[in-house]
Amino acid sequence: MKNSKLALSLLAVAIALAACSKESPKPAADKGAATPAAQAGGTEVRIGHVAPLTGGIAHLGKDNENGARLAVEEANAAGIKIDGKDVKFTLVAEDDQADPKVGTTVAQKLVDAKVVGVVGHLNSGTSIPASSIYNQAGLPVISGSATNPKLTEQGFKNQFRVVGRDDQQGPAIASYLAAERKPKVVAVIDDATAYGEGIANEVEKTLKAAKIQVLPREKGTDKTTDWKAILTKLRGRNPDAVFYGGMDATGGPLLKQGKELGMKAVFSFGDGACTDKMKELAGDAAEGLLCSQAGIPPQAASKKFLDAYKKKFGQDPILYAPFTYDAANLLIEAMKKANSSDPKSYLPELQKISFSGSTGTIEFDDKGDRKNAEMTIFTMKGGKIEPIAVIKSGKTLSYEEFVKTMGK
Repeated sequence: MKNSKLALSLLAVAIALAACSKESPKPAADKGAATPAAQAGGTEVRIGHVAPLTGGIAHLGKDNENGARLAVEEANAAGIKIDGKDVKFTLVAEDDQADPKVGTTVAQKLVDAKVVGVVGHLNSGTSIPASSIYNQAGLPVISGSATNPKLTEQGFKNQFRVVGRDDQQGPAIASYLAAERKPKVVAVIDDATAYGEGIANEVEKTLKAAKIQVLPREKGTDKTTDWKAILTKLRGRNPDAVFYGGMDATGGPLLKQGKELGMKAVFSFGDGACTDKMKELAGDAAEGLLCSQAGIPPQAASKKFLDAYKKKFGQDPILYAPFTYDAANLLIEAMKKANSSDPKSYLPELQKISFSGSTGTIEFDDKGDRKNAEMTIFTMKGGKIEPIAVIKSGKTLSYEEFVKTMGK
């Protein structure tokens, strides 16, 4: 009887172990290791991308990611070889939530995932703290949208950007505002981020240099949507113009509430709030706003890029997708020139590159900034952001004149 029971027990254990072996889930693939599928398609080369994919400016983050993704997919379709081997590029996309702490966390995550280069981050406030992590790892990083000067003033030889800086963009929008609207008193507000405060500082300096009165600075945060207290205070000072340094998610409510309070001032913004979404957020109050972008308008990008983006994603690019597309292509082109995906090998090629991208010819100075970056001034007309002037090398052209110089 004991032997029978023992046999039955052993049989039950064997059946249970067999069942477990069938039902146990396979371990998740290590994000840092090449998958069999990737190996089948060629040697896997990972390129990181970081932007906010959740939160109030997720639409801008996804736009940036789309640009980089399109470049990677086109490169794979072209059948690129590096060091005689077929290469399959993979975009490893991360969400930094526009939060500096999360930004450093995902930066380390990309380093651990063994990416060979990074496109991003979208915001200066996340790009700057993350940059030291990439620098320690020796990873080339190209931002298609971070504009705070500090990003490339740190002496890191692996950090680049393909847009202009706020000490170019701020003076551009401030000078246009001063020349075209001739305000006597201007209120300046920022969202207390590296980007928002930085561009507001540049606008204020330019306005003061032009002998225009600037009211004491007002501040919110990158989460502020109730601006009534600040705007009521400013209304009593009767400014002719208001400049806000921040993103569209907070700039839209600011504009709407300002007009609801009866403010007659012209509202102006930097690139973070220079989007069609301002119409959605501010309603009719958005009509006539002024804003700037640190580069050419998206609609002035190459037709090849615009057509491919529309076909792939079913919509036009919002803001900086042409620049993240170029950033990803720059990383890939430098690898091709070096015949290596090793960051140490291809970084020197990136530093001296001259590349014809969707946003024009791209070359970098010793700091990693784009040489001869354009600045564009926009207005909201009929619910759409439309370019009205382009500033390059200190010269202001109407958008129509600029298009002629581009041969479009």
